[in-house]
Amino acid sequence: MGWGDMEPPNGSAAGQSDTCFGVFNASDGRVTAQNSITSPWFSTAFGLIGLCSNLFALCVLLSSSRKLSSRARSSFLVFLCGLVVTDFMGLLVTASVIIPYHFIKFAWGEVDPGCHLCNFLGFSMVFFGQCPLLLGATMAGERFFGINHPFSRSTSISKRRAWSIVGLVWGFSCLLGLLPVLGLGRYTLQYPGSWCFLTLLPDTGDVIFCLLFALLGIFSVLLSFIFNTVSVVTLCRVYHDRESVQRRRDSEVEMMVQLVGIMIIATICWMPLLIFIVQTVLQQLPASGQIQMLPPETQKMLLIYIRMVTWNQILDPWVYILFRRAVLQRVYPSLRPRPSILSLYPVLNPSLRRKLTAD
Repeated sequence: MGWGDMEPPNGSAAGQSDTCFGVFNASDGRVTAQNSITSPWFSTAFGLIGLCSNLFALCVLLSSSRKLSSRARSSFLVFLCGLVVTDFMGLLVTASVIIPYHFIKFAWGEVDPGCHLCNFLGFSMVFFGQCPLLLGATMAGERFFGINHPFSRSTSISKRRAWSIVGLVWGFSCLLGLLPVLGLGRYTLQYPGSWCFLTLLPDTGDVIFCLLFALLGIFSVLLSFIFNTVSVVTLCRVYHDRESVQRRRDSEVEMMVQLVGIMIIATICWMPLLIFIVQTVLQQLPASGQIQMLPPETQKMLLIYIRMVTWNQILDPWVYILFRRAVLQRVYPSLRPRPSILSLYPVLNPSLRRKLTAD
């Protein structure tokens, strides 16, 4: 996502406010865009780094998943795989449209008069943007119940069920991205004319869709923060108990470190954009029907925030690559495998304990 750093389209199409090309003044922005934009080779290299990072992380995840017998850890790796695949496909799909435009510099109004390519790119931005936030909240919720309520389920989530949950997240995000195609809101070309996204204008459909997208993202980030905070506090409490300080398992710490890292990256990269969208559409509500074009400063700020969001897809895979036990043990050699968090709780019925610790 967020490859908005290229030359705007022809001004002839940009002036039509009733199409996907009329949100910014392309003729005024052409010179500024050309003077402020980096080399196309920089954008290409930037995209390749992100694709290679996610591909490397996916290979490491697949290799690790074959060696595990723990269902708790296996299901967590499934969610991580879903996150890495989403980030990889997000970079691949958007780059396949944006980078060719960067070199060919085709006229959007001529190539895409029906706005089909713009709608596809806008859908991709929303779909591949919302999925990581929802997956982060899902992983945080799964770890919350696994750590704070370890006896509420006889077994951990299986791989098949975990993939089903990932599929549900993808399906929900797909429905959200299709709303403008179905008539709620619009995808429009954004400054400087290289990418399409939701429309920050005070029309009723645009406002509803913008608020739905932004508030859902904010809710996902806040939910992740709450779940992860409670889980970390629980781990710290039981691990600092004098009777159980020697009875812990590093895999739980490893998963929480990775989750917290994913949450921090998502918060830093996404919250500025989500808050900006909410502020912009609410501030423009009194002028409903009067504003047909975004102010230049709004266009530029939206571009800056989208560029920040791009880093989320590049940094996510490195959270897993760098914060694995194999890496952490090299930095902190005292880390050693220890019993599960189940051993931190009072004595259980032997048969129940065998069932709970079978994984």
